[in-house]
Amino acid sequence: MTTGYQLKSLLTAEGEASLYFEAKDFSDLASDQVLIQVEAAPINPSDLALLTAPMDLESLTSSGSGYETKISAKAKPGAVQFFAARLGMALTTGNEGAGTVIAAGDSEAAQALLGKKVGAFGGGMYAQYRVANVMECLPLPEGASAEQGASSFVNPMTALGMIETMKMEGHSAIIHTAAASNLGQMLNRLCLADGIPLICVVRSETQKTLLESQGAQCVLNSQDPNFFADLTDACDRYHATLAFDATGGGTLGSTLLNGMEAAAARHLTEYNRYGSDRFKQLYIYGGLDVSPTTLHRGFGFAWSINGWLLPQFLGRAGIEVMMRMRARVAAELTTSFASHYAHRVSLPEALSLDLVREYASQATGVKTLIQPTHEG
Repeated sequence: MTTGYQLKSLLTAEGEASLYFEAKDFSDLASDQVLIQVEAAPINPSDLALLTAPMDLESLTSSGSGYETKISAKAKPGAVQFFAARLGMALTTGNEGAGTVIAAGDSEAAQALLGKKVGAFGGGMYAQYRVANVMECLPLPEGASAEQGASSFVNPMTALGMIETMKMEGHSAIIHTAAASNLGQMLNRLCLADGIPLICVVRSETQKTLLESQGAQCVLNSQDPNFFADLTDACDRYHATLAFDATGGGTLGSTLLNGMEAAAARHLTEYNRYGSDRFKQLYIYGGLDVSPTTLHRGFGFAWSINGWLLPQFLGRAGIEVMMRMRARVAAELTTSFASHYAHRVSLPEALSLDLVREYASQATGVKTLIQPTHEG
């Protein structure tokens, strides 16, 4: 029997949010399961829903050390009601990661993974060990490290999913916000390789310079006074009618729709009080801004706003598309889909107060990688 620690998240009805470690025994495996010794797992924005989203960060406290460390905080106002479905549940954390398969069920597919390094997704990766179904595993290319494979699902499959969405819906270009993130940099590399026009929207000149140094063809700073005019010109140039917004709240999504409409309106031959008939699609796929989404309705009536989530997209796209996407990730793992990390920490170090505050801030360029086999 193998025993290892997992990072758990708990929110109580009394309004206390906590992160702590719990030991778990791993015994018999089902036929199509494997046991992974986790070596690397990134902290993605999507992981923060379980890690820090319910927490009032001003009230953070820490107790204990090593695997006795516990982070506690009061719940944010409204968090108990918003997260009512999870109250009292000790939830495993970590959407994705990579490591070595050290035990396998008796199916041919499971046995084929024994001793190999794999990427895995599906939760519970902030742990020393993780039981996974073979379909949750991506065998890493020969010579690839666990660190290189740790981010092989969430960002790569999201970037590819955005491109597939563009093709399936008949758009010809993509607008992407928070474009200097690891995901944004991946999407830029893919669009350059595939000849897809990409309008990158960032929040600073430093981020703009970073993407331009990587060959990005169109990078716009949303803080620039000329942002809307430049956005309209870019939408006109690339016939852009599709945007993916990581911000979620505020007015940025509305601005993107208005920019697409302003570009379309340039080609109207006569006035139409309902605006252009060019359909414009905004997908909100993140929540960097937790304020309400505000719309300034200057974009006519040919538009739609939807949420976009990778698992839901894969369900719509089907197994053939998903397997094609996974094959490309494996083939380009260390090139198109390379990730970069500012911090590499052990499981206990992931609960240091300063680091918790940092990854909760969702700042660009400070991605953290947890390495559960390290005891630093």
